[in-house]
Amino acid sequence: MDLRAIVVGISLFVFSIGAEGQGLSYNFYENSCPQVEAIVRAALQPIFLTDPTAPAALLRLMFHDCQVQGCDASILVDPNEKTVSSEMAAGKNFGIRKRESINILKAMVELECPQQVSCSDILVLAAREAVAASGGPEIKVPLGRRDSSVPPNYKLADSLLPSAAIGVDGMLQLFAKKGMTVEESVAIMGAHTLGVTHCLNILNRLSGLDQGGRVEGMAPMFEAFLRINCPQGSLTSNASFVLNDPTTLTFDNHYYNNVIRGHGVLGVDAEMVMDPRTALAVKRFAADQDGFFQAFSSAFVKLSSSSVLSGNQGVVRKICNALD
Repeated sequence: MDLRAIVVGISLFVFSIGAEGQGLSYNFYENSCPQVEAIVRAALQPIFLTDPTAPAALLRLMFHDCQVQGCDASILVDPNEKTVSSEMAAGKNFGIRKRESINILKAMVELECPQQVSCSDILVLAAREAVAASGGPEIKVPLGRRDSSVPPNYKLADSLLPSAAIGVDGMLQLFAKKGMTVEESVAIMGAHTLGVTHCLNILNRLSGLDQGGRVEGMAPMFEAFLRINCPQGSLTSNASFVLNDPTTLTFDNHYYNNVIRGHGVLGVDAEMVMDPRTALAVKRFAADQDGFFQAFSSAFVKLSSSSVLSGNQGVVRKICNALD
């Protein structure tokens, strides 16, 4: 085991005390489904091979589930006559993909361990595997989450999910509620090293100019690039997108280097470099990928363990896209 794995393991072991206090533990399925992690990992391999963008989609799917009312798999519920207010109707869930992949994983797990493993745990494991498969850290996560049994609410999702215009203040407040330090908050933003940003989410930033007629914190050549690819008044701004960073399929620390160079896509990217509360962490992660991986792992565990259902709360759904 290398030093990075040892350090990450130690930090997560310390946090596990708090996680277990919420009904989560690192050996939750030791007796009921000891092979669950291996099943999820094996089932994801063909998904990742056929769609290289799947890891980014699964990571975002988990984030959007966990940020609303804790990781409870509510984002997976399809709308019908009983769940007309499905979270997927939320505007901030635009572009969410790969919900059906969790159903596939659930079916594979059910064959071996009927009604033992929650959809929410499977979603967290899928996101964990997405990070590792893309070259990121192998994160050990506590398990034991239960699924929501009440209809999800798109209005609640829209009120709690962060907007594309969120700044450093809002970002730090959001993640502080999940128990994260400033450094962990900056690290969790590093998830943007994977995937894309839709033009719809950056048009407002491109229209907000400083006194010099430029977008604050953005390199002039990068601004020109974004204006060409995301023109104002475009009828396809909700379908067109730009890469979050040049290595968009690889989980690495290039996001921080891009931010420092003025190549951050979102406004909060630029603000993190200029804000004294976050600037040091941005520079540290740009120079130290192992340090970024360690902080991201800790932040991932905190996000996925915050305000979850456990014990006698919630249910274990038979299928993930419908309430029992």
